Amino acid sequence: MNFTDTSNRIFNESIYEYHKTDCVDTPINNPYPLKSIEYYLYLKNWIDTVQWHFEDIIRDPNIDPAEALVLKRRIDKSNQDRTDLVELIDSYFLDKYKEVQIQPGAVINTESPAWAIDRLSILALKIYHMQQEVNRTDTTPEHHAQCKAKLNILLEQQKDLSSAIEQLLEDIAAGHKYMKVYKQMKMYNDPALNPVLYGKK
Repeated sequence: MNFTDTSNRIFNESIYEYHKTDCVDTPINNPYPLKSIEYYLYLKNWIDTVQWHFEDIIRDPNIDPAEALVLKRRIDKSNQDRTDLVELIDSYFLDKYKEVQIQPGAVINTESPAWAIDRLSILALKIYHMQQEVNRTDTTPEHHAQCKAKLNILLEQQKDLSSAIEQLLEDIAAGHKYMKVYKQMKMYNDPALNPVLYGKK
C-alpha cells in the first residue's frame, strides 16, 4: 500500500470514529503507536474534522455572541495545532529523504508533501459530508443530482491529488525534486508580532 492509500484509509478511520458521537468535545482515541507517521496522520485528520464542525457551529445565525467568541478562540488554537502538525509531518519526510543525493537540475515543488497531505485530509472530509448529502431522503431530486455530481468531482480530485502526491514523493526519493520547508510565519498568534498583543498605540 502506498503512502496516500494509507493516508486516505487513516483519514476515513478518523472521520468515521468522530461521527460515532458527532461532538466536538469527544476525546480522540488514536489507535496508532505514539509518534508514528500513522499516529500523526490520524491526529491531523481528527483536528481537521473537529474544526470542520467548529466552522459549522460558528455560522449558526442564532449563536450567542459570547459563545461565538469562545468558539473563535478554539478555532484559532485548532489552526495553530494544524499548522504545527503539518510541519511535524514535513519533518518526517525531511528525515526520510535526508540521505538522497540531489540530482543536477532538481527543482523545488510549489508546496511541501505535508501541505499536500493537508489538502488530502480536507478532501476526505468533503467527500464524507457530500456523501451524507447524497444519502439524504428529505431533499429534492435537483439537490440530490447536484450533490451527486459534486461528489463525483471530489472523488476524481482525490484520485488526482493522491497520484500527484505519490509522484512528488517518488521525485524526492529519486533526487529530481527536493524539499525546502519554511516554518510558519504567522504573526497574529505571536505576542511579539501582533500589535494588539504587544500593546502598540
